[in-house]
Amino acid sequence: MTDPRPAPVSTYRVQVRAAFDLHSVAELTDYLADLGADWVYLSPLLEAEPGSDHGYDVISHERVDPARGGDEGLVEAANAAHGKGLGVLVDIVPNHMGVATPAKNAWWWDVLTHGRDSRYADAFDVDWDFGGGRLRIPVLGSADDVDALKIEGDELVYYDNRYPIAPGTADDGADARTVHERQHYELVDWRRADYDLNYRRFFAVNTLAGIRVELPEVFDASHRTIVSWIRDGLVDGLRIDHPDGLADPKRYLDDLAEATAGRYVLVEKILEGDEPLPEDWATAGTTGYDALGDVDRVLIDPAGEEPLTALAARLGGPTDWKALIHDTKREVADGILRSEVLRLVRTAADLTDGWAPSAGSDASRSDGAAVRGDDPERLADAVGELLTCFPVYRSYLPRGVEQLDAAVEDAKRHRPDLAAELDVASRLLRDPSTAVAQRFQQTSGMVMAKGVEDSAFYRFTRLGSLTEVGGEPDDFAETVERFHERQARRQADWPGAMTTLSTHDTKRGEDVRARIDVLSETPEEWAETLDALERLVGFGDPTFANLLWQATVGAWPIERDRLQAYAEKASKEAGVSTTWTAPDEAFGKRLTAAVDAVYDDETVATLIERVSAGLDAPGWSNGLSMKLLQLAAPGVPDVYQGSELWEQSLVDPDNRRPVDFALRRELLAEIDQGALPALDEVGAAKLLVVAKTLRLKRDRPELFTGYTPLTASGEAADHLVAFDRGGAIALATRLPVGLAERGGWGDTVVDVGSAPVVDVFTDREYQGGELRVADLLEHYPVALLVEVGGKP
Repeated sequence: MTDPRPAPVSTYRVQVRAAFDLHSVAELTDYLADLGADWVYLSPLLEAEPGSDHGYDVISHERVDPARGGDEGLVEAANAAHGKGLGVLVDIVPNHMGVATPAKNAWWWDVLTHGRDSRYADAFDVDWDFGGGRLRIPVLGSADDVDALKIEGDELVYYDNRYPIAPGTADDGADARTVHERQHYELVDWRRADYDLNYRRFFAVNTLAGIRVELPEVFDASHRTIVSWIRDGLVDGLRIDHPDGLADPKRYLDDLAEATAGRYVLVEKILEGDEPLPEDWATAGTTGYDALGDVDRVLIDPAGEEPLTALAARLGGPTDWKALIHDTKREVADGILRSEVLRLVRTAADLTDGWAPSAGSDASRSDGAAVRGDDPERLADAVGELLTCFPVYRSYLPRGVEQLDAAVEDAKRHRPDLAAELDVASRLLRDPSTAVAQRFQQTSGMVMAKGVEDSAFYRFTRLGSLTEVGGEPDDFAETVERFHERQARRQADWPGAMTTLSTHDTKRGEDVRARIDVLSETPEEWAETLDALERLVGFGDPTFANLLWQATVGAWPIERDRLQAYAEKASKEAGVSTTWTAPDEAFGKRLTAAVDAVYDDETVATLIERVSAGLDAPGWSNGLSMKLLQLAAPGVPDVYQGSELWEQSLVDPDNRRPVDFALRRELLAEIDQGALPALDEVGAAKLLVVAKTLRLKRDRPELFTGYTPLTASGEAADHLVAFDRGGAIALATRLPVGLAERGGWGDTVVDVGSAPVVDVFTDREYQGGELRVADLLEHYPVALLVEVGGKP
């Protein structure tokens, strides 16, 4: 095992795919080093489903995906990165495998061929007994589609889907239907996935089958190649996708630390509110959604909460976040994840005598009958309510019993008729040694993700920038004081954790959110805009229109096809006027026409252009402030590919579009020749902020070892966020509309210490002491100060 590289100072995320493979990454490393990045951060590399752009549907753990450059591509990229002084961080997927194309996944194919006797049968989380010894695969258009099966050679074929025929099962010349009945798998109506599936998935994705990495042999087989990357010095650290889906995240991280000699590891963990990351996890911290929420909210005007909430209510949309997510999570527990709920009930029944209450307990139903296992519907109802009321993604028993207690209490408030069943469930679920408690922990995160991020986020539309991964949309804004408290805590507890603003999973790019944030300062004008759009192009869902038109002006200018794709996805995720499984064609046509009007109707186009133009200057100010706060605050900042210029992408796959690196190289060269770009639609000023800050952090890390809030004084003091990291002082503007309305900074001053300082961005020097903020921020709405002579 090679010696470990020091933890990163910053990272730059690259989406590796066929169109930008590892050979392209190798060619990019000189630019990343020039930009100031410390490590390159790569999306999943193991072989994935054919055509996969994201790489999370791994089909083989044996090699780097040939479509992404193969093993030789990783060697080339790693050598190039290390040659430029960059470390290498790789995203890995321990929780599941892609099974959309069974013949491409040797493990899955073997299980389908041999069933319980497969050498890989234990690798997948299958309830064989529930399936009568067969693995249910939900692909048929209807139950009658069994008649569409054909036999071709030694395969069973259903249109473009191919499955193995177990040896000896077709020797008598039986027809396809009969052969199908003899297999170790059963092709079923796709609708049965909601309630009748017998294998664990990634969330509700039927083509991503969960694997049991808690088994030593599965861990070893699925991590052998990954560990070899570390051992051979190609990869320096790992990012762990969705650890909450694992049976035992702590044990997994301990096993990984042992296998990799304690290399740098981050976890994609969503923290709710002030929920802490377990201190005993072998990780440097999260991937940074908690930091994203802090940076977003300190730039939002709290005065906008009341009028924007009133607007949402007038449009007929939900304004009570807690009530909304109770309903959406319950929809998920009763709908697309009903199979997981029912499996929990079956697992519990295996451990007890029909869930009978413990001796002496008061566990009788409201109708006086005892709680017994012969009423699976009531038991499933209680489990579904507990999952719905669970306040965080998951607990980590024995830690987190208080979260279970809170869920039980909340569930009883909602469903007092289930009090007895909830008591029995509570008793079983608090014992970490039981299979049902373990499985409940894996399932609660699924319900949270699907019910909140992929549903409620599209229904709660008062301010779209609040409905972001890891955020609490009912937490409208954050005070500067609160922001400082949270950053100081990060510096003390998790200084090596990642911070982020844009990822492949964010619902909106960082600069879309920066522009939408401006609406918190102009709620009345936004209400008038919405009313005008409703008159011009109303499509029958004013609440969703609020979300759509915010995204439009936030991402403007945006191409028609991109906005149409977003409108379709967002409306179906919201699941109010249309859904993925039961699309409303009439609504879809009205929605398409409304989006087309933005480009084809002069009146609508003029309105959108006017509103968007009004967001430009304050949105650019917010964008620079947002970026500096992320880059300069405690933690390891990640720059998502391309976001060194304005990042105005929408939800995936829009945020995985190709990046024009040639343009970025050209603009960076101009900056290095002394250019001070204007704040305009290109975003070169943001590139300057990113490059100068990353370089300072990389070359002078001792300037970023502490955290001291700085407080301005004067008439506009509340428009400044400022802190000293131990020699590097960051100053950022907030609420730029209000600042302009009051006439600017006026007499506002901030004390930067007694020594003379220089702004890293503009090279302007200042005497120490109390300095006028108007002077410091004359050129840009942000500044990064160090002592004169302290620049690298």
